[in-house]
Amino acid sequence: MLLKKRKRDGGEINGSSMADIAFLLLIFFLVTTTINVDTGIGMVLPPPVTDDNPPPPIRERNQMNILVNAQGLILMDEQPTAITEVREKLKEFIDNPDNDENLAVSPQAAIVSLKTQQETPYRIYIDMLDEVMGAYQELRDAASRANYGVEFRQLPPESDQRDLIAEMYPKKISIAAEED
Repeated sequence: MLLKKRKRDGGEINGSSMADIAFLLLIFFLVTTTINVDTGIGMVLPPPVTDDNPPPPIRERNQMNILVNAQGLILMDEQPTAITEVREKLKEFIDNPDNDENLAVSPQAAIVSLKTQQETPYRIYIDMLDEVMGAYQELRDAASRANYGVEFRQLPPESDQRDLIAEMYPKKISIAAEED
């Protein structure tokens, strides 16, 4: 009797559960992944103006008008100004160390009005907003160092010290688009 050698089938890996595993991994990564969402520019908006709640009167002396035109030219109280000079001029206007009659009466009364035109380059607008915020931050840091020996951002959140410095230099910023 002749023995026939049986042909053996090659080894196979069962792939029927591969789709299930891939699907479970996909769900796992979707559930555990966090997606960063652009938060935009964080600002606290004032309440809407109504007949019952009209805007308060503003003395011309207490308002710094900044206009950024379509070409990116910056005008501070109708004077052309380089973006590198904006922060120092704002600090002088807000703080008014020499009691100049052309600058704000006090930091609490100072208002910065930032107006742009429709065609203003977005980058210039953001740079201007950074300069305005930077001026307030530097004034708050200086007051905090003088009173408490640390910068404003190092003061504990929700503390009386932080609130006092914020009251000394409140951010009063008006942002608007120039009407055509």
